[in-house]
Amino acid sequence: MNSFTGTLRLARLAARRDRVQLPVWVLALTGVVAASASSIQSLYQTEQERLSYAMSNAGSAVARVFNGPVADPTAGSITMTETFSFTAVLVALMSSMAVVRHTRQNEETGRAELIGAAVVGRHAMLTAALLVVVAANAVLALLIGGVFLALGLPAAGSLGAGAAFGAVGAAFAAVAAVTAQIAQTARGANGLAGAVLGAAFLLRALGDGLARPAGDGVTVESRWPSWLSPLGWGQQLQPFAGGRWWVFGLFAALLAAGVWTAYRLTDHRDVGTGMLPVRRGPATAARTLLSPLGLAWRLQRGVLLGWAVGVLLMAVSMGPLGEEAEELLATSEELKQYFAQLGGGGAALLDAFFAAVMGMFGIAVAGYTVQALLRIRTEETGPLEAVLATAVSRPRWILGHILCAVAGTAALLLLTGAGVGVSYGLASGETGRTGELIVAALAQLPATLAVAGAVVAILGVLPRRAIALSWSILIACLLISQLGPVLELPQAVMNVSPFTHVPFLPVADLAVTPLAALLAVGAALTAGGIAAFRRRDLAL
Repeated sequence: MNSFTGTLRLARLAARRDRVQLPVWVLALTGVVAASASSIQSLYQTEQERLSYAMSNAGSAVARVFNGPVADPTAGSITMTETFSFTAVLVALMSSMAVVRHTRQNEETGRAELIGAAVVGRHAMLTAALLVVVAANAVLALLIGGVFLALGLPAAGSLGAGAAFGAVGAAFAAVAAVTAQIAQTARGANGLAGAVLGAAFLLRALGDGLARPAGDGVTVESRWPSWLSPLGWGQQLQPFAGGRWWVFGLFAALLAAGVWTAYRLTDHRDVGTGMLPVRRGPATAARTLLSPLGLAWRLQRGVLLGWAVGVLLMAVSMGPLGEEAEELLATSEELKQYFAQLGGGGAALLDAFFAAVMGMFGIAVAGYTVQALLRIRTEETGPLEAVLATAVSRPRWILGHILCAVAGTAALLLLTGAGVGVSYGLASGETGRTGELIVAALAQLPATLAVAGAVVAILGVLPRRAIALSWSILIACLLISQLGPVLELPQAVMNVSPFTHVPFLPVADLAVTPLAALLAVGAALTAGGIAAFRRRDLAL
């Protein structure tokens, strides 16, 4: 027996476990790219419109921070710029979570020890996970390349663009392979991989934002921070502008280095442990741990701290862009229309920009809400049975986690509004907008609580499908809210997302009725989920 014995069988097992989840991810991401690319093709149909867009992108740090630079004023390059940045982040999340799910989570739940008792090599489980995830990214690359081909873009550029998405996914699969060896829990491994992804996005945004346009006013050469980020590498490929195909060598080097490092770390640790030493706790527990709420806060505070740091950094970076965004939107009718749609159709460009930003942050913070509530499922498959053996009722226990998630969500939204408002005031000298931006951010809270209610209801009724269904709800809200106005989806479809019903502050006036309705829906779903959780058996 060698260290890879049993790899193919474990790969088939991993593929069977993900026979629904990975195909849904791949098809959803392909759909996002197809919808965005089709919309972009219709927006920039003439050569003059494409040239105008490329020039406005080159002269705006806002556009480059969001989407990256445009390689040249062609339909392919513009489509690649507009679709790559956002979708590549989702591809990286898909890949990293899948690798952690089939490695560290198996160790955390005891599956790895059971499998390891058979004729299985030490590196088989990790290799199987990587094979499945890389194969999923290869399929995604082919599908996205086919989408670009179907839109009439050049064949070489289309296939290269699709390969760029797949390469980002494979690179972050290697990152997750390493973090799965470092952290002792699946949550910790995902957190470390997410931190690497956040750093990659910030490096890419910094390198593109600090870039300066060339003498032609169209092309832009990114600064060196972009070359430190796999997300930046995907954009630097420039598949529709001749192609820097050697950049694929950077992805291959990162994949090889990550896999080699993960193998070496696997050789130097025991199953079930991580490379990071487990910090010894205090000799006596705090009195707050005697209550379900105190215990829930102790379990949730690390995740909240990580989200708070990320949200604050993004909010502070978005505020100073407000002044430049107003100038940019005034020069581009297409961008003006896009942000007006996202911001509720308001005529005030700056208000429309801030309304769109708050909508984006609202959905992003809902990601924390979902993650915090899914801790309930993690506890149910672990120590919950021992907790409920004491004088703790099920409703009291689950309410502790729900209250922590709700309070954390409100704190993150408050931090968002304050960060955007204060940073905008420092950059522009207009310090009076912080209050209204805080209100605009907190207006997203009822929508996030409606999502929270749906997650609690799923946890109560379909616990074994809770993770997949909860994240699917969030992704659906994201797609409807961000792409719905651009694609002119029917209002009945738009109404599915609770974020559609949030007033577009600071463009519109504060409307209490839709917010109260969202709170009522969230409360009803939460009550139903708690009642179902109280009556059903624990699901392992």
